[in-house]
Amino acid sequence: MRSGQFRIFRSRAAGIEVVKAETSHCFPKHTHDQFGIGIIESGAQASLSGRGMVRAEAGDVISVNPNEVHDGTPIGESRAWSMLYFDPRLIGDLLDDIGEGSLGGAEFPSPVIRNGQVASCFKTLFPLLAGNAAPQDALLQDGLLLSLVAAVMSEGVPAPRDTAVPAAIGRARDLIEHDPAAPLTLAELADACGLSHFRFLRAFTKATGLTPHAYLLQRRIHEARRLIAAGTPLAEAAFASGFADQSHMTRLFVRNFGISPGAYAAAAG
Repeated sequence: MRSGQFRIFRSRAAGIEVVKAETSHCFPKHTHDQFGIGIIESGAQASLSGRGMVRAEAGDVISVNPNEVHDGTPIGESRAWSMLYFDPRLIGDLLDDIGEGSLGGAEFPSPVIRNGQVASCFKTLFPLLAGNAAPQDALLQDGLLLSLVAAVMSEGVPAPRDTAVPAAIGRARDLIEHDPAAPLTLAELADACGLSHFRFLRAFTKATGLTPHAYLLQRRIHEARRLIAAGTPLAEAAFASGFADQSHMTRLFVRNFGISPGAYAAAAG
């Protein structure tokens, strides 16, 4: 729905509110009953935070804790931002997973974060939560959500323990390779390994060099190439290898192999 210069999206995840805004409004001191993570899209603003006065500019990630008194004044004529608001219970569950029960009532430590990787993670996650995602994106969405919250909470995240991780990660790899088209979730893969979701995400990426979602996409595109080489029509190959549609398969095929699926089929024939 829209309200003035604010747009609230129907979130694809329970417990998360997805908002875009562009306004010159000066917000008085106020609080939210949710955690918030966002990014300044354009312009800049000055605001009171729980850690004093701060300035956030385009590209900066911003955060706020429940019941934290803050305000907001544009620097210049206006500013625009995107924001994700999280129910405290959801953040508590995520932090329990990230810290394996050791983080308790932790808060986001920094109101402004100047880190390109954190900003990139947010920008990739936001459109997925805003509704522009297929069910096949669930693994990507879950991984990004954990990574984003962990990054914003980085000062309080303990170093992961790596005991017996390689053998555990092998079980997740086997699940992916056995059926690349299956709509696997982060929870299913982590449970198969006997690891928390965050520890699994970190360990899998360290062991394979790819996130679980990226690894799954690699297996799917190789399965699609095998099917196309065997003469399977392109649309059928896309469906059988787990892609949302043929165009999604085509984009990844070209990016990986430098040739379109149609051209590859012609060459393979």
